[in-house]
Amino acid sequence: MASDPMIQLKDVRFAYEQGEDDTPQAAEFAIDGVSFNIEKGSFVAIVGSNGSGKSTLAKHMNALLLPTSGEVLVDDLNTVTESQTQPWEIRKRVGMVFQNPDNQLVSSVVEDDVAFGPENIGIEPSEIRRRVDESLQMVGMYEHRKKGPHLLSGGQKQRIAIAGVIAMDPECVVFDEPTAMLDPKGRREIMSIIRKLHSQGRTVVLITHFMEEAAEADRIIIMEHGKVHADGTPAQIFSRDDLGVLALPFAVKMAKRLRQSGIDVPADIVTDEQLADFLCSKEQG
Repeated sequence: MASDPMIQLKDVRFAYEQGEDDTPQAAEFAIDGVSFNIEKGSFVAIVGSNGSGKSTLAKHMNALLLPTSGEVLVDDLNTVTESQTQPWEIRKRVGMVFQNPDNQLVSSVVEDDVAFGPENIGIEPSEIRRRVDESLQMVGMYEHRKKGPHLLSGGQKQRIAIAGVIAMDPECVVFDEPTAMLDPKGRREIMSIIRKLHSQGRTVVLITHFMEEAAEADRIIIMEHGKVHADGTPAQIFSRDDLGVLALPFAVKMAKRLRQSGIDVPADIVTDEQLADFLCSKEQG
């Protein structure tokens, strides 16, 4: 994995509303003194309860929101700038996928919707055609390219929204609770696409409240009251006793029960696939 930072947050604070003297008070900060780096090529999950600041933090990663104080650097570009073009340069590097795909779909035809982003940044028509086709194939929606988005399921719409972001060819994709409105099948499909994007070398940031999804990341950051509560590998995070309302993934809970029964289950097992592989190896052994 590359060691260069894709995104740097330096003592970031953000308040949606200012006080009477235009100075936000500490209690009003949605993000309160957050500092960390996200390395290029990494897969980072950010979790937390409702109101913890995780979605607000996500919107700072491509300059949709600007910090009240502190700095956010995207590939060394400061999101706070007087340049009119720099925010667009930042958004070319970091694409965002939101919870509700209807908020991202702008056209009445699927392939036109996916082409919208590349057209707006001046990509040549032949290159747009290639990107649209490849993006739709990647998310398994190429056969639906001539349909209207309103005819698709929620999971299919989310895959179209992802294809539109992929067609922009960003180095990093930030997913802001992309599976929250989907059924289990739709969630699995979206997570499969996220894993594929990461395997291609893209930086992935996943905002989620599903700890099973977070377990698939390289690193988990827990937000609480606008601050970083914990930061570590999935194995490190799930070994903690201070996760509060955040539920442990099934595989982690089952592994703990097996250990209590005397079975030596490795501490780094955090996903269903890892647990299944371990149990199969024990059976074969």
